[in-house]
Amino acid sequence: MRAPNLFFVLFAGGLTLAPAAFAAEQASEIVDKIVAGEQQFLDQMKDQQPVLEAYIQQMTPADTVLRDDYMLMRLDMATNVDKPITESSDFHKPFFRLDFTGHKLWFRPAGFVRMAFVDLKDFTSDSYQFEYLRREFLGDVRCLVFQVTPRNPGDGSRFLGDIWVDDDAYRIVRFNGTFTDGKTSNLYFHFDSWRVNTAPNVWLPAYVYVEEGNQAPDIKEKYRLKARVMFWGYGNKPGSRLDELSEIHIDSPNTVDDKQASGDMLPLQSQREWEGEAEQNVLDKLERSGLLAPKGDVDKVLDTVVRNLEVTNHLDLDAHCRVLLTTPMESFSMYRTIVVSRGLLDVLPDEASLAMVLAEELAHLALGQKTPTAFAFGDSTIFDENEILQRLNVARTSAEMDAAGKKALELLKNSPYAGKLGDAGLFLKELSAHEQNLTNLVRAHLGNAMVSRANMARLAALEESAPPLQEDKIDQIAALPLGSRIKLNPWSDEITLVKTEELPLRSAREKMPFEITPVILHLSRAEAPAGARSSESAQLGASR
Repeated sequence: MRAPNLFFVLFAGGLTLAPAAFAAEQASEIVDKIVAGEQQFLDQMKDQQPVLEAYIQQMTPADTVLRDDYMLMRLDMATNVDKPITESSDFHKPFFRLDFTGHKLWFRPAGFVRMAFVDLKDFTSDSYQFEYLRREFLGDVRCLVFQVTPRNPGDGSRFLGDIWVDDDAYRIVRFNGTFTDGKTSNLYFHFDSWRVNTAPNVWLPAYVYVEEGNQAPDIKEKYRLKARVMFWGYGNKPGSRLDELSEIHIDSPNTVDDKQASGDMLPLQSQREWEGEAEQNVLDKLERSGLLAPKGDVDKVLDTVVRNLEVTNHLDLDAHCRVLLTTPMESFSMYRTIVVSRGLLDVLPDEASLAMVLAEELAHLALGQKTPTAFAFGDSTIFDENEILQRLNVARTSAEMDAAGKKALELLKNSPYAGKLGDAGLFLKELSAHEQNLTNLVRAHLGNAMVSRANMARLAALEESAPPLQEDKIDQIAALPLGSRIKLNPWSDEITLVKTEELPLRSAREKMPFEITPVILHLSRAEAPAGARSSESAQLGASR
């Protein structure tokens, strides 16, 4: 993708403001505060090492997904080093390239990184001209909206579009537009970039939505794409967990909680403990790396479904769930933990479909399939983050998957979801209809892919039990768009379920299964800090 150049258009000195809008403050003073605030933001970002995920869908003229791309990386703004964790084969060094034979777009990670910044070098009133447009609420935050244009578009690439500034500290909370260098031969994508308030006067990048469907001046063929860029892991920096030591209080130096009354373990107990250590090491590494959500309420919802499966099948496994924060649809299990990706949870339409996913992983545990115990050694998880998806691969073998597939069907037929398995089968049909064009969405990086020829064959009985897939039927919802279920806090990595009322569909086109949709956030100001990570965030705000 062509590097989005972040040069904002600040208003030239001829800014006209409604007298009642800004009380006694002068327009030039407001602009100075906006410019100063953005410089402070750049300084604050040098202290951050967030995870960045970009998922792109290239669309057909009929607005269906043609193909997709994916990239996951950690940013280090202080050293200007971007550390790829994984990326698809279509991310290359050139910012943008079009293969005229296959009409392929090629992307570079830096292009998506820069969409989080208005201007990295020259965001000043000398470089940009501002024009005040209106006041507007973004959720609970009242904003001033400016149109900004570059004074000299040919002087490097500059931002062109609108910015939203909170009317308290005059920090940019959203910007929407594109980049330009004054040359029609260069292609820059249009984007909508959002920040969230993590502490007083601290607004950090959270989401970027990219959409392009116009004809580029130098390209005869049209192309269309949508992309969603997410940032998280700000409070999960290397070494930050040392702060947790300050939260530990020893009530009594003489109190010892001895889990084993006898003191010694039987061989079977030792084996289970050993597998538990391997499981814990993997989960700790994923959480420290910002790829696994902390334990929370979403886990409890998933645990309830697992408990329903266990109780009705007379299983005593005490399994529990965690959520992988990435978009690709995958799951895995180790010892007593089932891990499901955020992207997979997002698109599941109902509880029966969720039970189908969890039943497959629960089946691995019920069959006693062994956890890779090499991870029980402390050195097994000491490696650079860019190796994490290769070194922590915990996918099951084909034989294990075959056995678990049969067991999963057994568990489902004996569960409270037995009468609703047609809904789960309908989800599988929708997935089968789209998976060839969503190769990066259905690709597993750590665990087991939801879609594979063998896995779909194992679940064929569920597909056969489903009604016919009718894409044009407005009341048949077989799969949801991405982002439908899970909301992510980019500072703490905590996730919550989206709590909004469903809207009635106006047409079948609005079903948008597995698709990227625009991001419109309900912004709010940071509350009083609570907990170790929130305290870190407050200190960041105070130090600036």
